Amino acid sequence: MSLDYVKFSNGFEKFMPKEYRDMVEHGPFGKKISVSQMGSFKEVLEEHPMCAGCAMTLFIRLAMIAFPNPEDTITVGTAGCGRLAISQAAIPFVYGNYGDQNGVASGLSRGLRLRFGDKPKDVVVMAGDGGTADIGFQQVLHSWFRKERFTTIMLDNEVYGNTGGQESGMTNRGAVLKMAPLGKKFEKMDMVQMAKVAGCAYVATVVPNNPRRVESVIKKAVLIAREVGATYIQAYTSCNIEYAIPTDKVMEDAKTVENDRYAFSEYISDEAKQYLTERYGYKEFLPKPAAPAAAIPGKA
Repeated sequence: MSLDYVKFSNGFEKFMPKEYRDMVEHGPFGKKISVSQMGSFKEVLEEHPMCAGCAMTLFIRLAMIAFPNPEDTITVGTAGCGRLAISQAAIPFVYGNYGDQNGVASGLSRGLRLRFGDKPKDVVVMAGDGGTADIGFQQVLHSWFRKERFTTIMLDNEVYGNTGGQESGMTNRGAVLKMAPLGKKFEKMDMVQMAKVAGCAYVATVVPNNPRRVESVIKKAVLIAREVGATYIQAYTSCNIEYAIPTDKVMEDAKTVENDRYAFSEYISDEAKQYLTERYGYKEFLPKPAAPAAAIPGKA
C-alpha cells in the first residue's frame, strides 16, 4: 500500500513475473487515470471467478479505477460474491468475519492515521447487501454515528446470491426467490435515509451503466472520507443468476431499474462541499452568482 511496494527492487526486475512487470510499468499506481481510458492501461482487477455477465464485477472494476490513490488504499470486505473479485485485485484486501467489516475498517482507518499522520491512506469497505444491511447492520450504523473516516460501498444485488437465493433486507417487497418462494413480505430497507440520519457526509445511489458517474461518486466519497467523515454509496449490482437476467441484458436491466426505482441521487453536506472546493478545486460547489434584479416597468 505504497508506491514503494509497486516498484522493482534493484536487480530483481528480470526475475519478476510478466503480470507483475505489466502492473508496475503500465498500471494505474501513482498516475491520474480515468474510466474513459479503460483498455489503455493495466487495471488492478482483470481476472476473477465471478459469473459471466455479473454487473457487480463491472461496478467493482469501475470503482477501483476511480480510487484517487489505489497505491494507498486498502479494501475491506466480508463473505459474499463481491469478495471473490475484490480479493483478486492488486490492492490490499482485508477479509473480515461475516458482518464485522465496518468494525475492522474503523480500527484499520484509525491505525493508519496514527502510523502515517497526514499522508492519505484510504480505507474502503465493499460488501453486499446482506453483509451491510442485515448481518453487519449494527457495525455499519455505529461506524456512521461515530463519523469514522472511511467509505462504505454496498454492492446491492437484492439477494443472498452466494448461498442460493435467500431474501435480504434489500430485496424488494413481493420478490419471489429460490429460497423465498412465497415472496418477501416486507419493504426494502431505506439505507440511504439511515445513512443521512446517522450523519454521513456524502451519500449516493448509482447503477453501473454510467461509468463516468460511478467514477465521480467514488472519487468524491473517498476524498471526503479522508477528513470530513463517513461516506456511503449504494450501488445496484444485479444478480443475473438469481433474477434470471440474460447475460446480454444485464446493462439493459440496470437502465430499466435506474429509471424505475434506482435513480441517481447524491447528498453532500455543506462541510463536505466546502472541503472538496477548497482542497480539491471542485467548482461545482462554488456559490452560484446572484441573478440580476428584474427590471421594474416604467423605471429607467
